[in-house]
Amino acid sequence: MKRMNPFSFIFLCLLTSAAGQNPYPEQKAIISVERIWDRAEHNAFTDLILFNGKFYCAFREGSGHIPGLNGTIRIIASEDGQNWYSAAHLAEQGVDLRDPKLSITPDGRLMAVIAGSIYEGKQFMRRDPLVFFSDQEGKRFFSPQKIELPPAIVTETDWLWRVTWQAGYGYGVVYQPTDNEWGLQLVRTKNGLEYELVSTLNVYGKPSEATLRFLSDQSMLALVRRDGENTPGYIGHSKPPYDSWTWNSLEVKLGGPDFLRLPDGRWLCATRDYTGEDYKTILAFINPEGKSNKVITLPSGGDTSYPSMVVRDDILYLSYYSGHEGKVAIYLAKIWWERL
Repeated sequence: MKRMNPFSFIFLCLLTSAAGQNPYPEQKAIISVERIWDRAEHNAFTDLILFNGKFYCAFREGSGHIPGLNGTIRIIASEDGQNWYSAAHLAEQGVDLRDPKLSITPDGRLMAVIAGSIYEGKQFMRRDPLVFFSDQEGKRFFSPQKIELPPAIVTETDWLWRVTWQAGYGYGVVYQPTDNEWGLQLVRTKNGLEYELVSTLNVYGKPSEATLRFLSDQSMLALVRRDGENTPGYIGHSKPPYDSWTWNSLEVKLGGPDFLRLPDGRWLCATRDYTGEDYKTILAFINPEGKSNKVITLPSGGDTSYPSMVVRDDILYLSYYSGHEGKVAIYLAKIWWERL
């Protein structure tokens, strides 16, 4: 799909003083921000990955943030991050498909975990964690299958939000929202379909969406959103077998968080910013001790967030969704990460 409505950020240049001072990291670092998809009424909850030399971006198409019409999953692809085409469109009769999160299996297939929510009208009934796979070329995508969690932890609200592969296992966190305190379970898989319990994560404050990353010594970092009142995000650290955790509170609340380690060793987080009058999608540096430093606010507003990041060569590519132009659409930012 050809790019639409590019933002060159020329307007930031006008803010530079006559003395040549440049206090705006956006001007130094952002190459472009472009709308790459807006065909559905509501396009949201992105994930981005590099696979077989191409970019793949997955997201939900629907009639709104909450149905409405049940959501479907769209996957678009691009060789250059500029021109995009639809690679797949997946739907399940009577099921609201939400929030696809992509990974690459050890046998070289694209895999996406998604939530399959069932509603009667606007009333939520139950949720099943689902998974679908591609072929090894990324040209065919197969129908979603139900994930098998350990029977001892299964509830009616299970949400396996993201899977990260390490040393032949895919690790993920299942969050379980209830009327009271929410559960958080660390699980792992070898095939993407069948999971075993690793440990229960003792995080309070209604913990929910979690992204996992690994260090060179096999230590695991977990970045966790918390939905309780006045609950900033948590960052946790654990060594194998991941049954004992050290947690630190971040200085900011999280929404749809992603984080990665840049080639120079810094940890970069992309998330929703709740602090202003309107929601924004931002980039911030974080560390395992809980310190954070916001560096970029992307063009965004209203219904926005769920960013995803990959690095290719010297450029950070970041997908996200936003409603700041009226229609909630999918955007791609290109950023010189060394200038952050």
